Amino acid sequence: MIPASFDYTRPKTVAEAVTLLGENPEAKILAGGHSLIPLMRFRLAEPSMLIDINQLEELRYIREGDSWLEIGAMTREAAVESSEVVVTRYPLLVDTARVVADPLVRNMATLGGNVAHADPANDHPATMLAYGAEMVITGASGERSVAAADFFVDAFTTALEPSEILTAIRIPRAKDGDGGAYFKLERKVGDFATAAVAAQVCLSSDGVTQSAGIGLTNVGLTPIYATAASESLIGSALTDEKIQGAAKLASEAAEPIADHRGSEDYKRHLVATFTTRALKTARERAQGGAA
Repeated sequence: MIPASFDYTRPKTVAEAVTLLGENPEAKILAGGHSLIPLMRFRLAEPSMLIDINQLEELRYIREGDSWLEIGAMTREAAVESSEVVVTRYPLLVDTARVVADPLVRNMATLGGNVAHADPANDHPATMLAYGAEMVITGASGERSVAAADFFVDAFTTALEPSEILTAIRIPRAKDGDGGAYFKLERKVGDFATAAVAAQVCLSSDGVTQSAGIGLTNVGLTPIYATAASESLIGSALTDEKIQGAAKLASEAAEPIADHRGSEDYKRHLVATFTTRALKTARERAQGGAA
């Protein structure tokens, strides 16, 4: 298939890109392009203009501050999975980055593109929900931040306004007692998840769960934050019994649709199984294990 005709431009700054978006309501941002280009080839997307932001080095960074790990939206997945600070301090994030598509794709695909595309089958959105991350958005009126819980509005729809760009993702800075994990079933390497679960916990020195977040991938029209499952863990020890209870609640929070990947019951079972595995791994990592 051949895409419909379109204009192409490469802004030199974020401000220029925002201006172009404002002047061209039917334009699309081109980052890694692995989702947008196939849609254009099948004419499921027909933007009037592609605004290529691949040269915006100001959006390509990983830095840990006092409160956040901030990652520029144009940071490649390969850079995320190989970052020393991510590998040593943010296991949930590195788990997730390592199962996005395949190595060839990860060399070009961007963290911001994965999140902003808002495909419920993409891996990072559920992880951002589990972390309680924030999305940094830049528009004509300046910069604003939106909690991950408010960012994913519907399938392929986010809180981004037409003339706004996702410029960074902020994850709460890792602290003692943190642990997380991501578990995913895919039919083959590089495929979207049949179902996947992201879990992030923080345990006190005596083993009490101070905070917990559980995000679900590809079992609904949006990534799902399993609120009841997450809240059920807080204030008590993260025992196997508590984990089993949270797994049941997470499976009940799922809203799967039967398709060629499996039935609704099968996908709910996967959610329960992966929630159990993710929480047990998160617990081991929070306690200093190397799982």
